[in-house]
Amino acid sequence: MLGLLGFLLVVWLICAIVGALLKGMAWLLVLGVVLFIGTAVVGWVNRKALGRR
Repeated sequence: MLGLLGFLLVVWLICAIVGALLKGMAWLLVLGVVLFIGTAVVGWVNRKALGRR
């Protein structure tokens, strides 16, 4: 599960970087940042709920 979340974080980060670098792709930057933050929160909550064994 954490591997999948890590993969998604990398994908969202790449989307945000591409959106920042390409002119006219500001929507991709915003989408990447929002999804990155959402995925990070979900991962943090799941990790706390599992008790980090």
